[in-house]
Amino acid sequence: MRHWLKGRLRAGVDGFEHIVGGLATSMLALGTLVGLVALVAACLIGIGLPLVPGALRTVRAVADRERTRLTRWGPAIIGPPPLPGSARDALRDITVRRELGWILVHGTLGFLLGAVGITLPVYAVEDVTFPLWFRALEPSQGGPGMVWWRIDGLADALVVLLVGLVFAVLAVVLGPGIARLQALPGRRLLAPDGDVDLSLRVAQLTATRAAALDAHAVELRRIERSLHDGTQNRLVALNVLIGAARRALDRNPESAAEILDRAQDATELALAELRAVVRGILPPVLDDRGLTGALDGLAAACAVPCRIDVDVPGRCAISVEATAYFVVAEALTNVVKHSQATSAEVLVRRAADRLSVRITDDGRGGADEGGGSGLAGIRRRVEAYDGRLVLTSPPGGPTTMDVELPCGS
Repeated sequence: MRHWLKGRLRAGVDGFEHIVGGLATSMLALGTLVGLVALVAACLIGIGLPLVPGALRTVRAVADRERTRLTRWGPAIIGPPPLPGSARDALRDITVRRELGWILVHGTLGFLLGAVGITLPVYAVEDVTFPLWFRALEPSQGGPGMVWWRIDGLADALVVLLVGLVFAVLAVVLGPGIARLQALPGRRLLAPDGDVDLSLRVAQLTATRAAALDAHAVELRRIERSLHDGTQNRLVALNVLIGAARRALDRNPESAAEILDRAQDATELALAELRAVVRGILPPVLDDRGLTGALDGLAAACAVPCRIDVDVPGRCAISVEATAYFVVAEALTNVVKHSQATSAEVLVRRAADRLSVRITDDGRGGADEGGGSGLAGIRRRVEAYDGRLVLTSPPGGPTTMDVELPCGS
């Protein structure tokens, strides 16, 4: 029962988050819809035609924001090819027509659903806390949202609290359904047709395969460099020390013990570097302690206080766990080196056939994949596994990295 309630509450919170995002895109769609209506009126009197290409680009930009939002919260929606060059050809394009239909539906029905989804939790918080501040109001003003109800004392305020609890239950129960209904037009109208979707998917997988090969080559070069610059040099030094010890046995036996001690130290260093290389290929801690234990170890070694929250029933494929491990390891390294953060958090969840990893920090933000911080390498590693990475890092922070990896059913 406890796990069921926890799951329902988590689903309600996720639904509220999706509704907020959908409300934002629906407001953009509503504004675009008003502009399109004005443009149609202008075209009827012959002065709006030059503005049609710009309006269609605006529609595409708003639709792309919704595609990004839906891709972040579910199956990926592949973006369409560029708009045709002329307005006439663009209006004949089936994708453009579907985007116009989506603008109409999402700007009206989506906005109403978003308003309802936002209102329920707002009323819940307002009503539940009403007994704390009702004395600041005149009794004739009534309760929040209930101006017709005179509040004469604490008993009436407690009734309002009960109404707030009803709103809270409705928000938790209805929130996920409202979020799915709000996203339905985008899933239906903004996804490409079957043939187009297949061709775009083939192109995407071709690019992913090339990225996987590049990432594999980079990883091989890293391992080769680590072995050549580290372990090999230690073994060469060890060989020289052994040779010196052998010669010392004939010339100065007393110095042979000191040379052998140095050789033993060189052996230990070579073994340590070799173990580090092996851990870089596939951390043994994943086999020994699983993903949760491995991430706990990363958090314990992180210079910035880090909280780990993993809720993954069972085990995923070892390649998935290794990818998640390396993503978190590199992300925490970036937090320590670049973010000036005072805390970080790693949340790992599994839903059906997707493993989601979220890394957040309260640092200065402004993370840039082109800045040499390792973010480009993280993206290559994720996309090589046909995963998805979304980085949100406004100046001033916070920074959030969302990663999704396919992990089978």
